[in-house]
Amino acid sequence: MINQTKEKTEIVVDAKGSIVGRLSTFIAKKALQGNYIIVVNSEEALITGNPQKILEKYLKKFRLGHGVQKGPLMSRKPEAMLRRAVRGMIERKKAKGREAFKRVKCYYGIPEKYTNTKKISVYKKQPLNFITLGNLSKLIRQK
Repeated sequence: MINQTKEKTEIVVDAKGSIVGRLSTFIAKKALQGNYIIVVNSEEALITGNPQKILEKYLKKFRLGHGVQKGPLMSRKPEAMLRRAVRGMIERKKAKGREAFKRVKCYYGIPEKYTNTKKISVYKKQPLNFITLGNLSKLIRQK
């Protein structure tokens, strides 16, 4: 009998300057293939569009999650916002999707462990109107 185990690779992705939607689809696809995905600089990922409208949209979501209602519960941390975007790209009702989501880790900044490793950058094209996850997080915390 032949041992057919695939070697799982660890992919370190630098989110600096990447668009959140495109980045999360890339991460979800690689995680579903069985790779471990480490995302660094989550606070530097970009959400395209009018910054004021994006802020209003997120504030509305946060207001829905507080009080008597049960959800949606949203995090104010940029790394958790990115991880939630990835979660939306993976079908978690199946075991394969749940296992893939467990293999995704997002970090604020670059941890010491990953400072000297080679990082992949995904689709860097500077849009005209954008807001970074870090700035969005700061604005949400102020209001």
